[in-house]
Amino acid sequence: MRRILTMFAAGVALAGCRASLELEPSDAPAVLGQQLLSAPDPGRPGSHGVRTFYYGSGTDLRRAEYRDSVTLRTETVDASTLVRLGDQAEERNAYWGFSPDSFPINGRVWAPEGAGPFPLVLVVHGNHDMKDFSDPGYDYLGELLASRGFILASVDMNFINGGIRDENDGRGWLLLKHLQAWRDFNERAGSPVRGQVDMSRIGIMGHSRGGEAVGHAAAFNRLTHYPDDASLEFDFGFDIRAVVAIAPVDGQYLPTGRKVPVRDVDYLVFHGSHDGDVTSFHGLRQYSRVEFTPGTDHFKSAVYVYRANHGQWNSVWGPRDNGPRSARILDLRGLLPTEQQMRFAEVYVSAFLEATLHDDDRYLPLFRDHRVAGEWLPPTMYFTSFEHSSFRPLATFEEDIDVTTGTAAGVRLEGDSLQTWNEGDLELRSRNRANTSASQENQVVWLGWNRHVRGEAEALGRPSAYTVRLTPEARRALDFTERTTLDFRLGPSPDDPAPRSPPEGAARAEDREREAARPEDGEADEEPIDLSVEVVDEAGVRARVALSTYGPLRRPLETHVMRRRDQERERFPRMWELVLQSFSIPLADFRAVAPDLDLIRIAEVRFVFDRTEAGTVALDDVGFSNLPPAFLEPRMPPRVAGSGERR
Repeated sequence: MRRILTMFAAGVALAGCRASLELEPSDAPAVLGQQLLSAPDPGRPGSHGVRTFYYGSGTDLRRAEYRDSVTLRTETVDASTLVRLGDQAEERNAYWGFSPDSFPINGRVWAPEGAGPFPLVLVVHGNHDMKDFSDPGYDYLGELLASRGFILASVDMNFINGGIRDENDGRGWLLLKHLQAWRDFNERAGSPVRGQVDMSRIGIMGHSRGGEAVGHAAAFNRLTHYPDDASLEFDFGFDIRAVVAIAPVDGQYLPTGRKVPVRDVDYLVFHGSHDGDVTSFHGLRQYSRVEFTPGTDHFKSAVYVYRANHGQWNSVWGPRDNGPRSARILDLRGLLPTEQQMRFAEVYVSAFLEATLHDDDRYLPLFRDHRVAGEWLPPTMYFTSFEHSSFRPLATFEEDIDVTTGTAAGVRLEGDSLQTWNEGDLELRSRNRANTSASQENQVVWLGWNRHVRGEAEALGRPSAYTVRLTPEARRALDFTERTTLDFRLGPSPDDPAPRSPPEGAARAEDREREAARPEDGEADEEPIDLSVEVVDEAGVRARVALSTYGPLRRPLETHVMRRRDQERERFPRMWELVLQSFSIPLADFRAVAPDLDLIRIAEVRFVFDRTEAGTVALDDVGFSNLPPAFLEPRMPPRVAGSGERR
């Protein structure tokens, strides 16, 4: 079994009491061992001075800054169609001094000094104790982004925090009402930001429920009516270019009973493995639903951060994801230090906004391959998913129940000597409170192999393979160039299939004894996973490269978030989450291996399981992209030579 780092707590760890700390050995020194991006560190302050101010009602009963210190006064808005307080209405209205028909538009602002105009970014918190105000908690991002030439407004939605439900559509709508206020600020005589706001370059960010709400805001922004009550008309249409979701929930609001679609925006989502509140990476669902119109230039990226939690993205919330009782429930010892977790957010959020709102292409490779920024990132482990709008799928495994057909017309799927070959759902580590499903809502193909032959101690069968075959019809729909990349997402499972049957198919007595002594799944020594990726042209010229050259191939990382292991086992069906890693292999790399390879007439893409003797992987989203050059360079240099030959 792979080694687990163990540090014992003071005293004796009794059964059912606080367990020893278990963390996976970090491969960060190797994976993050290089710094290839030559751009300035996006997590460091820029050249602008920073000024701060507040906007709001000027009459707030509970928030002195929004009563006594507002620079810009705002009108209230009627959110009663979207937010219902139920039996808490009387108590909440008395505490706040207003009801949903007169919600305030309050925000705290960090703005660059200078004439501008500057891109505008709004950030909204998630659910928390409504009396422990959450909007100050993004101060570290506000100071950084303003110094780098962005206006950041942290919006106040504490008045819909607490014990109410089904309010996330209201959070998204309120974000858009804030944008309407900013349009007014930019035009209002006497405004400290008059003419300084670039309303054609807008980003929205959200954390937790706010991370779901930014998806709703991006969708509502294109609509003319509220989906669940058309009597509420929308008139937004803002130039929202960038959306960031931080540890989001998903599915707490379902417009017309369906998941919210998001289209034609650049999208970034990240989540921590040790999140004690949103205990699975629910943002992967929204990531899958983000779609791009062919011919546009957009991308999406998802990052899973080992040892990050839920609350340390917000300086008010801190490490206690379950509030004051966390010390009795959650094991906080394995968390990233707060400053490191915030450092990750600073680097990724700033780089994303530099790329999408300042058009600084130097940061784009980070969202395809985190390894290019090894010196910037905290020393932990990351999984990254990436897709560009030029992606043309061959097989997404979503369209039907035929395991031999791909997504694109003329694509056939074939298996050779596989012990496991089936398409199925990818599951999350856990359900999350109101969510009834533990599904990632994403179909993949499961591929398992074992080259060992039962009864033959040293015998290995030929490597298993999985082939995506392209007919001339399929090739005609693709535009292959030297810049084209072969893209897919892949993640190893902790399970290995049993050895193959001997050729005659009859197991001898010693075979049965060996199998009886074989450890249970997950208990055997786990060989590092690697495999080869091969392309073959119509003439039979083939080129093969090692997949490990293009990104880390890790089995799922075990995660323990609760103090008591017995309670953890009761709550979670597994101690890990399978998050797929994206790979982009330039076709030029295959041409370098086999100069005679005809890139215009690629006939097969093959996944050959020849570098690890046994394993199982989930494979998804196989296709080709024509990435803009900025995404491809710089990139990690190949470490393992490929091979090329003619069949």
